[in-house]
Amino acid sequence: MTFSRNTRNLLRVAVAAGLAFIYIPLFVIAVYAFNGGTSLKWPPPSLTTHWFGQAIDNPGARHALLTSVEVGLVATAVALVLGTLASFAVSRHSFFGRETVSFLVIIPIALPGIVTGLALSNTFTQVLGVQLSLLTVIAGHATFCIVVVYNNVIARLRRISGNMEEASADLGAHTWQTFRHITLPNMQTALVAGALLAFALSFDEIIVTRFTIGAGEETLPIWIFNNLFRPHNLPIVNVVAVLVVLISIIPVYLAHRLTREESISARGGGGPAAAAESAVVVN
Repeated sequence: MTFSRNTRNLLRVAVAAGLAFIYIPLFVIAVYAFNGGTSLKWPPPSLTTHWFGQAIDNPGARHALLTSVEVGLVATAVALVLGTLASFAVSRHSFFGRETVSFLVIIPIALPGIVTGLALSNTFTQVLGVQLSLLTVIAGHATFCIVVVYNNVIARLRRISGNMEEASADLGAHTWQTFRHITLPNMQTALVAGALLAFALSFDEIIVTRFTIGAGEETLPIWIFNNLFRPHNLPIVNVVAVLVVLISIIPVYLAHRLTREESISARGGGGPAAAAESAVVVN
């Protein structure tokens, strides 16, 4: 497709405006992390790195960080298992209501967080009689992390030809051998990308967390929210917010690289699919 010069310039302006809309607020919070004062003034009266040391030494922030990592890892593990099983059921089997099942799996990520959080809180406390704790937070996070894993894995499974798995079975491989040597190599990047995105989503979540977390527990987003209205902690909160942004970028960037490299390999005719097919032929 060929664009005129004016169209290309208009697209450049639109992209620049979109990026500015997204990243100028992040730039502002990054500048405030170096604010030399204790109140928010723009521009800051002076710049300092003093608050970074205060944030690192803050026991509440450190404990909240470890809690967020713990919750994110466990919720991601649960989502990997359930999301992968659901994607296999929908992509590899034909049954009545299959599309409905697929739709129901995806719905949680589209629901307002406050609705999901309220529903989970009532279910845990009123129906199941379970005391709110980190386990209920993990269960709450897993409900939307499953969607991320499911979408990544089912998209990959739909690109994998069933002929390779059938050929493996014809050559005498049982189900687990076929999964290990054929299916898994073809879908491993989708699993890793889904896990990274699920962890990033869990690490940053606050609405569902507020409804499902127990007394005395704090994830890092909850810690930020609780300290946001305490003037003496505000400079530290700005630093922690910047660190959260930097930490969140890492899994998203890695997931983007994985999917991009996989796409390039697929266009070039290489990658795990070609290797697996060659292995089937050789064996």
